[in-house]
Amino acid sequence: MSWSAYASFLAFAAVLTVVPGPDFAVVTRNTLSGGRRRGWWSALGVGCSNAVQGTAAAAGLGAVLLRVEPLFHAVRWAGIGYLVVLGVQSLRSAVAGRYPALDGPGGAASGAALAGWRQGFLTNITTPKVLVFYLAVLPQFLGPGAAVPAIALFALSHAVLGLVYLAGLVAVLHRARRVLSRRPVRRGLDALTGTALLGFGVRLATERA
Repeated sequence: MSWSAYASFLAFAAVLTVVPGPDFAVVTRNTLSGGRRRGWWSALGVGCSNAVQGTAAAAGLGAVLLRVEPLFHAVRWAGIGYLVVLGVQSLRSAVAGRYPALDGPGGAASGAALAGWRQGFLTNITTPKVLVFYLAVLPQFLGPGAAVPAIALFALSHAVLGLVYLAGLVAVLHRARRVLSRRPVRRGLDALTGTALLGFGVRLATERA
């Protein structure tokens, strides 16, 4: 492993990280609905999933999943279904337009943090494209026959980059939350987020595996 290749990978991964995707939409949704605490837990869920998938790729388990086609498609369709459920929930929220007071108990309610973590983790872990990224892109920077520790370093670095970016997103959204939580704005954001989640689900469903 060369450090120049590692630096090149970090630059490449940073560019991919800032491209909005399902993780971005889910963290945004959780931050607006439950505040900074729930948003951070949602971002942590995404980071944990990235770490799990990176570790699986380093250990060779990811390649096994991709080779077992029924299992791969089961995970893929579970992810599609979950994105659709979250998208429909956001659209229903936009239509109803009923939101708790900004300083009410919604963001600190028992289980809110766990719900945020669960949504972030499940959205990411059921997206096979993350695992495909690790298996297809890492060899381009590491070369054939790379050692497991080197693969793990690259994959976990990507997970950390994603977590830092999403934590920054939560901080920005929280600072603007009083404006973003106004009912007309919130309804528009819920509609946009719901449409985006459904769009990601449809795109994942229509992509060739």
